[in-house]
Amino acid sequence: MSKNTKFKGTGVAIVTPFSKDNSIDYKSLGKLVDFIIKGGVEYIVVLGTTGESVTLSKEEKQSIITHVIENVNKRVPIVLGLGGNNTQEIVNSLKKTADFNHIDALLSVSPYYNKPNQRGIYQHYKAISEVSPLPIILYNVPGRTASNLSADTTLKLANDFKNIIAIKEASGNLEQCMKIIKYKPKDFSVISGDDMLTLPMIAAGADGVISVVANAFPKDFSEMTRQILAGNVKEAQKLHYKLTDIIEQLFADGNPAGIKAVLEMMKICTANVRLPLVKVNKATQNALTEMVEMYK
Repeated sequence: MSKNTKFKGTGVAIVTPFSKDNSIDYKSLGKLVDFIIKGGVEYIVVLGTTGESVTLSKEEKQSIITHVIENVNKRVPIVLGLGGNNTQEIVNSLKKTADFNHIDALLSVSPYYNKPNQRGIYQHYKAISEVSPLPIILYNVPGRTASNLSADTTLKLANDFKNIIAIKEASGNLEQCMKIIKYKPKDFSVISGDDMLTLPMIAAGADGVISVVANAFPKDFSEMTRQILAGNVKEAQKLHYKLTDIIEQLFADGNPAGIKAVLEMMKICTANVRLPLVKVNKATQNALTEMVEMYK
């Protein structure tokens, strides 16, 4: 499988299930992985934003990676979230970590809080690219990082470094996404980072999505993605609009609190999140409960 097809379709940024005492619930993690793969998704992303990676210790992260690899058992590719705002720390971790067996790519978020300019963002990814043993998927999410990875910088990185193979674009700016799609190298992929915008982004030429909603609805969402990738607009629209109200409500009181509330209703894992996150408010909970009960 070539690098430009391995991540085509639906990837899922999986949650990290927690028990009542907020320890990692490995049994539920395995259950979630099986549920998602049986739902027909193309790959799994572990230790992303939705996985609450910033609240996990190094030991917990390694344990989760090991557990996910064992449960996936080579059924689908695995992408590992590895990013941050300390470039040297990321570089050091890549140099020290010799064993990336069964990991197919890295998803690396653009630096947050520091608010680097475009030259700084370029140099950050250049440093990571030069030491990474794995292909790299850029991740642009200005709503969380407070800085935008511009189309021009994305295209420069895509052209300058062969191991930078894709971008997860969650800027919400379709004009920016279309500029990247129009001018990108042939083997560089654009991946939607927004469930709601997946259909229009693929219609514009994107290659798929890294999804939150597919934690709970992997079958319908991955099928929607396949249908629009195949150019079957009406079939894709039907599934898209089946899910839009739920997608909107999932983010009404924060992610991953929303998707974890739904997963608890489906008896896959608890709705527990780690501070500073909290569970969804009562109004969001009631709305999600009604939508899940009506979902067919």
